Formats: sequence, structure tokens, C-alpha cells
Amino acid sequence: MPRVTSADVARESGVSRTTVSYVLNDKHGAMISADTRERVLAAAARLGYSPSAAARTLRSGRSDLVLCVLPNWTVGPVLDTVLDELTRELADRQLSVLVHHGRGPRPLAELWRAVTPRAVVGFTDFGAEDADAMRGAGIQVLTTSLDDDPHAVFAVPQTRVGQLQVRHLADTGHVGIGWAAPAEPRLADFAERRLSGVRAECARRGLAAPVVQDVDLTVGSATDAVRTWRGTGVTAVAAYNDEVALAVLAGVRACGLTVPGDLAVVGVDDVPAARLSDPALTTVAQDARVQARAIATAVAAALDGGPPPPRPDPAEVLRLVVRGSA
Repeated sequence: MPRVTSADVARESGVSRTTVSYVLNDKHGAMISADTRERVLAAAARLGYSPSAAARTLRSGRSDLVLCVLPNWTVGPVLDTVLDELTRELADRQLSVLVHHGRGPRPLAELWRAVTPRAVVGFTDFGAEDADAMRGAGIQVLTTSLDDDPHAVFAVPQTRVGQLQVRHLADTGHVGIGWAAPAEPRLADFAERRLSGVRAECARRGLAAPVVQDVDLTVGSATDAVRTWRGTGVTAVAAYNDEVALAVLAGVRACGLTVPGDLAVVGVDDVPAARLSDPALTTVAQDARVQARAIATAVAAALDGGPPPPRPDPAEVLRLVVRGSA
């Protein structure tokens, strides 16, 4: 079925397209009678007319888009939920979300100039040249951070994830700590910070440095890692995330050992499978809804010209969920 246009509404209501435009765009100062206005609105409703987003952009010089720029990361369950919740939160404010992954050589400027967003949210810092150019074009520029950056609209320092893992393991009596690193290089931004937190908490408690092993998502890789940990006195493992932790559980079973008797394991993210493993996985949960709400509120404040809202405390976002694996 062809798209209903303003010309169709004009024919249906017996007025000019200019009049239709004035009514549907709620133009102030136009001398249009209440009867004509009602007739146009009724015709538009009857025909199922919806205004073109491209036309709105041409009229206003700005789209209703919020551009979210991701680095070259994999999109795991937490980030996927953050983007989904952010889309819902901003839809309530009549804004749409466009997600761009920073892959390939195409300059960011080509994208924002093409779509003319009202705001751009960077999940890491932009270069100064890109940020200045966007602000110069009247675009609100906001960033989130994996560190405790005071300029970011939202920050959950990833070092705290590793600290929470080791804090729980040390509090339950473990002194030999291992760390299960992801094999995927695109996770390095997160992995380096989480491992830094693990190392810092071990040092703070006077424990030996963690024994780091790469674990890809295979039983063979996890088995090799478990054997190394067992040979170096490790009794508990902090894993990069739940997927890696579940691989470690499989490696422990393949070695004929038990969790947590021979090796305690803590993951990150609290994915649904973490509750279904045997034993169920102790993990650090990250509240994606709190993250999305904070970003959406910051976007709305920036578009309204108001001051940035207070950021959630990381304690509102990160929460240790204790189950059978540790």
C-alpha cells in the first residue's frame, strides 16, 4: 500500500497542502479556523497519515535521532539490554536511537552529518576534533565511561567489578586467586580494567598476584587453565564474565574436580544461564536498567538546556549475587 502523503490529506479535507502543513505541524501565527483545523485532523486520522521523518528533519534542521556510538566491542547481554532499555526510555521522550559500531575506516563525521542527530552518546571518549565539530554543529555530545571520569554522564568503573569478585573470595577464606581472561581481543577495554581491579584488591589484602590464564569458550582451553591453577595453589577463580566462568566450570568437571570444593568460581553479568548451571554461578550483576535510565535522563537534560543530573552511585549498578559456585 502506498504511503499516505500530506497531498492525500489535503484532497480528503478539501484544503491546500499549505493549510495541511500548518495544521499538522501546529504552526503558530497561521489564521486557520477551528472548523478547518478539525477537518484536517479528522482526515489525517481517517487516512492513517503519519509525517515523514525526513520531512521533519528538513523543516526543523534537526532529526529526532540520538546517535549512540560504540567502539569495536562485542555486544554482550548487558550492553544489549542497556541499548534496548535506552531505546525505550528515549522513545517516551519522542526520540529514536541509532546505534553505530566503530568498525571500519569510515569517519564518524560522515555519519553524523548525514543523519543530523540531536545528540550523540559515545560509550567511550570521542577525539577532541570530532567532539568540537559536533558541538559546533549544535549537537549535544555526551559520553559514558568505564573509569571514574567526572566528565562522563554515566560511569561504572570496571575496576570495581574485579574488586568485588576478590573481596568475596577473600572474605570466604581463599588466598590463592586466579583470573580467567577472555580470548576475544575486542573485550580488552573491559578485561584490562577488571583485571586491574582484581590485582589491586589482591595487593590490598596482602595476597599474591592473581594467576592469569586465557580461557576461550571450549572445554579443552578451560581444562588447561584449571590444571595450571591447581598446580600453582589457586583455590578460587574470578572470571571475566559469566560465559568464561561457565567454561571454567566445564573445565573443573573435565578434571574430575568439584566446584566450589576444589575451585570456587565467580563470574560477571548474571546471565540467565548463570542460574541454571550446576552449581549455580556466583556473579557480579550489572543493572542495565539503571544505566539506561541515567543516560536517557542526561540526554533529556542536555536537550532541555538544563544542568547534568546526578549520576547513580556504582553501588546502585553493581551487586554481588552469591550462589553455589563460591
